[in-house]
Amino acid sequence: MTTMHKLILPLLALPLVSLAPAPGEAAARSAAEPAAISIILDGQPFQPDTEPLNMNGTVLVPLRGLFETLGAELSWDNASKTVTAAKGNTTLIYQIGSRAARLNGQTLGVQVPGQIREGQSLIPLRLASEALGSDVAWLPDTGTVRISTNTGYETTIERGVNLRSTPGTTEEPVLGELLPSGSKVHILNESGPLWLKVRTEKGNIGYISAKPKYTDYTSDSLLRKQGEALIAYGLNYTGTPYEFGASPDQTGTFDCSSFVQRIYADALSVNLPRVSYNQAKEGTEAGLDELRTGDLLFFSARGLDIGHVAIYAGNNQILHTYSKEQGVHTEAFDGQWKERFVTARRIL
Repeated sequence: MTTMHKLILPLLALPLVSLAPAPGEAAARSAAEPAAISIILDGQPFQPDTEPLNMNGTVLVPLRGLFETLGAELSWDNASKTVTAAKGNTTLIYQIGSRAARLNGQTLGVQVPGQIREGQSLIPLRLASEALGSDVAWLPDTGTVRISTNTGYETTIERGVNLRSTPGTTEEPVLGELLPSGSKVHILNESGPLWLKVRTEKGNIGYISAKPKYTDYTSDSLLRKQGEALIAYGLNYTGTPYEFGASPDQTGTFDCSSFVQRIYADALSVNLPRVSYNQAKEGTEAGLDELRTGDLLFFSARGLDIGHVAIYAGNNQILHTYSKEQGVHTEAFDGQWKERFVTARRIL
């Protein structure tokens, strides 16, 4: 099975609206007649790549665009034409053309099977609503599918940030919306360690920076991604010479704390003090049995209670610098380092 999208965001499961066709409605339409159907998502028009269909009173909706917008995770088995949709604690498995689906292990009957049109998978609206966990209503008089996620805007912007059309800074924020401090957004998914796909209070969808200073959003998955990104960035300096008291304004040499300061600032825009003793006052304390990639580890050195700092790199490895012979490098967190260990601080 190959993953088409990994768009992780749990949504609140809500009761479903009955989608049974009105008496006589089936006779009014032919079995394969495409209806002029519009989709309204949280009050805003939604235009999928493939038009929805009305099949004898059962509405079939395109899976890909709708699920992507609402932050679900999709995978597709082309050989069996089977789609798996996962969101939070809900998993829907459906084989296109089948009259049954599996929702969290339970069998659901499907009156009108899904089908593939123009290369896109369309499934009954009822299945989509159960997988998405949203209020979904079919309004036959106007030919409208109305979807309400009812999620609200849970994340606060803490520093003004541009809403961008793509997850990156190579182009201007063509969406033209500056989100001021104090405004709210709804997180649709995490686009790697540095970007969040969001919906604004104006209904616009785009990308904002996931760096910690911009919002109050956090999740275990984002923290893991950011810790890994931090280490990956730091490894670019492997072998850079050690110099005690190295200037923080250059990257030709480092001492332990100037290296940590530089890596956090460049990779995640987190500003730390210059010296290890003061860095040890930042963040929150973390126990040895709960270390996470990106945590800072502090050690006694040079007769000081705290005289050295390293970054935990996962798998019992630390990334740091302290000797002219090795410069920036990784090594096991054991031996002298366990003996001289003082405390760990969680910055992310």
